Amino acid sequence: MPVNFGRIAACLIGATTIIGTACQLGVPASAAARAAANARPAGAGPASTGAVSTAGSGSGSGPGTSGRGANGPAGNANPYAPAYRHAYRRGAVPPAPPRGQMRAGGRAPPRPAGPAPAPGRAATGAKAVAAGSFYNLRYGGGSSSGIGVTIGQPQVYLVFWGSQWGTASLDGSGRTVLSDDPSGEAPFLQRMFSGIGTNGELWSGVLTQYCQGVPLGSQTCPSSAPHVPYPSGSVLAGVWADVSTAAPNQATGHQLGAEAVAAAAHFGNTTAAANRNAQYVILSATGTNPDGFGTPLGGFCAWHDDTADSTLTGGAVTSPYGDIAFVNGPYITDLGYACGADFVNSGTAGLLDGVSMVIGHEYAETLTDQSPPGGWTDINGDEDADKCQWIPAGSPGGAGQLALATGTFAMQSTWANDAAGGAGGCEFTHPIVTSSTSTVTVTSPGNQSTVVNTPVSLQIRASDSAAGRALSYQATGLPAGLTISPSTGLISGHPTATGSWPVTVRAADTGGSFGTASFSWQVTPAGGIINGGFETGTLSGWTSFGWHSIVSTGAHSGRYALRAGSTSPPNGSSGVSQTFPASGATLGFWYNLTCPDYVRYDWATATLRDNTTGVTRTILPVTCVARSGWRQVTASLVIGHSYTLTLISHDDDYPGDATYTLFDDVTMH
Repeated sequence: MPVNFGRIAACLIGATTIIGTACQLGVPASAAARAAANARPAGAGPASTGAVSTAGSGSGSGPGTSGRGANGPAGNANPYAPAYRHAYRRGAVPPAPPRGQMRAGGRAPPRPAGPAPAPGRAATGAKAVAAGSFYNLRYGGGSSSGIGVTIGQPQVYLVFWGSQWGTASLDGSGRTVLSDDPSGEAPFLQRMFSGIGTNGELWSGVLTQYCQGVPLGSQTCPSSAPHVPYPSGSVLAGVWADVSTAAPNQATGHQLGAEAVAAAAHFGNTTAAANRNAQYVILSATGTNPDGFGTPLGGFCAWHDDTADSTLTGGAVTSPYGDIAFVNGPYITDLGYACGADFVNSGTAGLLDGVSMVIGHEYAETLTDQSPPGGWTDINGDEDADKCQWIPAGSPGGAGQLALATGTFAMQSTWANDAAGGAGGCEFTHPIVTSSTSTVTVTSPGNQSTVVNTPVSLQIRASDSAAGRALSYQATGLPAGLTISPSTGLISGHPTATGSWPVTVRAADTGGSFGTASFSWQVTPAGGIINGGFETGTLSGWTSFGWHSIVSTGAHSGRYALRAGSTSPPNGSSGVSQTFPASGATLGFWYNLTCPDYVRYDWATATLRDNTTGVTRTILPVTCVARSGWRQVTASLVIGHSYTLTLISHDDDYPGDATYTLFDDVTMH
C-alpha cells in the first residue's frame, strides 16, 4: 500500500537521534517523527527529529486503512499521501526524499488496531490469529476470488502503451526497442525481467516465505501452504508494443486496467487460470501523465492494483478473463532523482536506478498481494516493498546491486517477517523457502494449425512452485502421428490425418501435484495457405512486389505480420500474392490499415482470382481509414478450385501522409 516518503527521509536527513536499527526493524516513532512520517513531498518547515518507523506509512491504502472504499474503513486524512482519495494506488512508490532536506506536512489520524477485509472483497481465510510481531506483515485472507499471492511461475508481461512511444523494432538481442524512448527504459526492463530468477540470485528468496491458505492475520506460513515460488528461470513472459494509436495523456485507473485486459487478450491469456500468476506492467511513454504522474494530483512513481477494484477512477474494469493484476508504470526517468535516478549508482550509470527499483518494488508487491488487499500487508496497509523503500545503499536493509545473468540492476530490499528472530526487517537476500505441497502451472501454447504430413515440434512449458522437483508430461487427444516426450514435454511427429482435435496436456511433479492446459489442434489438407501468419519471419510461400517488410510488433496474433507499404511514403502499390488449391470452403485474413490521406490517392485492397473459372473478385474494396485497427475479411471458396489471393497497399508518395497496411492470419477452413 502506498507509503509517504517522510518516514524514510527522517532516517536519512531529518532526525537528530536514530535509535538502534529503527529504519530496518520498524521501531515505533515518537509523535514528532510520526508527523514527519506523513510529510507532503513539498511543503513548509523542517522535519521533526526523533526515531522513525518503517511500520507505518500514513498512506491509507490497504487492509484496515483504505480497503476498497474511497478512503477505506478508517479513511485517510493526509492529503499529501499518494492514495489520498485514490485508494486503488496499491503499493504506490512515493518520491524519494530530497537530498539534505525534508518538508513536514499534515499528520494522519490514528489507525485501526489490525487488518480487515475490504468491503466487497471479503476475505476467504479462516478465523483470525493473534499477531506475533507488531511490525510484521499479516495475511489478509485472500480476495473473494480466493487469490492471495502468486503461487505459480511468475509471468510478467510488459506493455508499451501508445503511439507516443514511436515506432518499434528489434535490437540485436531480439528485444523490443522504441524510437521515442530517450532513456532506453524498454530494453532495460526487458533485460531485468529476463534476468530475475537467474544467476542464483536470492533477492527473490525473500518473497518465498509468504503464502496463502492460512488464517486471517497470520504472520508465518507452514510448509503445507502454497508459497510464492522462486522463479524457474526468466519471469518475462511477453512484450507488446501497442503503438498503433495514442494512449490517453493522463490515463485513468480504469483505462490502465482496460489496457491490461486488452493485453491479456493479445497474449492469448483468455481464462482466469491463464492470468492466475500473471501481472501486466502498463508502461507509458515519456511526457505522459498516467493517473496524474508528475502532476500535483500524483505524488507517486508507480503503483499496482487489479481490475476488480471498484475504487479505480472510472470504476472496476470488466474482464472476461478473471481478475487481472496490473502495474501503472509511468516513464520513471521523467522525474529524475525524485523517482530514484542515481540512488545507488552515480552519473550516467545511475540514470535507470529508479526504473529497476520502482518497477521491481511493484513486481515484488504484486507477488505477495496479487489481488489487494487479500495478500500480505501490515496494520497500516503497507506491503513488503513499501516498508523498505528509499533506504540508502550501505545502510541496514538498504538498496543494492542485483547481479543477474542479464546484467546488474539497482534494487531495494523487501520486508522479511522472519528476520531478527521473527521481529521482522528489510532483507536484500534470503534463502529460498519451499512448500511441501506445490502448484504446477502449464502454459497453454494456444490453438495449433498444421498441414497434414508435415513435421511438428511444439515445446510444452510448465513450472512448479516447489523448486527442484522434476516434471513429467502426458497428453490426451493428440492428432494421429504425434507424441509427447514424458520427460521434456516436447510434442513431435507428423500428423497423418486431417481434422480437429481437442488436446489436453498434463504436467505432474514428484510430489503428486499437477496442472493441465487445453487447446485445439487443426490438421489441414496439403496444398493449403503457406505461411499465412508470416510466423516464419519471412515471405516464404508468397510472391511480393513494391515495398514490404515483416514486422515483429503489432501483429494480430503470434509474433509477426506483413507490412505492405512503408512508414516513408513510397510511390505505387505494394503487397504479396499466393496461389493455392482450395481445401476448405472459406478464406479469411486480417488487416490493419494506416491511411491518413483520401481514398482517391491512397488505399488498401485485396482481390481473389478463381483460376479454375477465370473470375476475379475484389474481396476488400479500396478503402482508406486513418487507423482502422484489426479487421477481418472472409470470402467463400469452391473446394478443389485453384485461387490466387493478392493483398495490396497503395501510396501516392505524397510527403507526410505515409500509407501502409499490416496483413496477418491468412487462413482457410
